[in-house]
Amino acid sequence: MSRYCGRIGFGIPTETRPGIWEQSSIVERTYYGDVIRNYRRSDSADKVNGDISFSNQISIVADAFANRNIINMLYAEFMGTKWTITSIEVLEHRLILSLGGVYNNVP
Repeated sequence: MSRYCGRIGFGIPTETRPGIWEQSSIVERTYYGDVIRNYRRSDSADKVNGDISFSNQISIVADAFANRNIINMLYAEFMGTKWTITSIEVLEHRLILSLGGVYNNVP
């Protein structure tokens, strides 16, 4: 099992008008943990340049901010790239993050 140190991106919502909440900013925080599963696949069935996806799992040591903002986690930096967080498993003092495709911040 290898070690992990990287930034996790949180999309923090703010109330722009009464009753209207929008994701206005992304807050990045550094977390430490372990890489539990390191698996890469390329989906290139009908494409010239296939999409690369990870099915990695990263276990991070959770702080109070991460526990309060689990619903707002967007991406995790891994190997120099931002990857979309597809699911989160909550354990005592740890979060298991499952990573999917490359994070794309285009609305």
